[in-house]
Amino acid sequence: MHRAILVPELLVAELAASLRFWCDLCGFRIAYDRPEDRFAYLDRDGAQVMLEEAAGPGRRWITGKLERPFGRGMNLQISVADCAPILARLEAAGWPLYLDVEEKWYRVAEGETGVRQFIVQDPDGYLLRFSQALQTPALQADSPATQPLDQAH
Repeated sequence: MHRAILVPELLVAELAASLRFWCDLCGFRIAYDRPEDRFAYLDRDGAQVMLEEAAGPGRRWITGKLERPFGRGMNLQISVADCAPILARLEAAGWPLYLDVEEKWYRVAEGETGVRQFIVQDPDGYLLRFSQALQTPALQADSPATQPLDQAH
C-alpha cells in the first residue's frame, strides 16, 4: 500500500462503531490497526484516513473540549469510481444522507469539472463527501463549434 502524503487522523467516540460505518457501509478496508491503542489506518483505493478512539490509551492531541459533532466546518471529499454501491449499502442500513445525491459542475482552471456527489455523516459527525467524476458533456450538435465553418454564425 502506498501511503498518501496527507492523511487525516480523526478522533472518534467508539472505534468499533466507526469501523462498521467506514468499512461496512463506505467500502474502506483496514490497512493496519493497533487494537491495543484503539487505532486503525483505513484505505479505500488510495483515500486514506486514521481513526483513533478519543478515550483510548496513550497520547492524544486534544486541543479543546470534544463535543459531538466532531469535525465541525470540515468535510472530507473522497473520489470514487461509482457512488452507487456506497449509496446502496447506506440505504440498506437505513443510514440517512446529509446531502442527497446531486450532479454539480464546478469551474476549475482548465474549464469545468462535473461530479455526482452526496454527503453522509459518520457516527461522530464527520462529513464524508463521496464524489464520482462525470464525463464532460458533448458539444451540442447545433452549436457553432460543431457546425461546418460555412454554417457557423
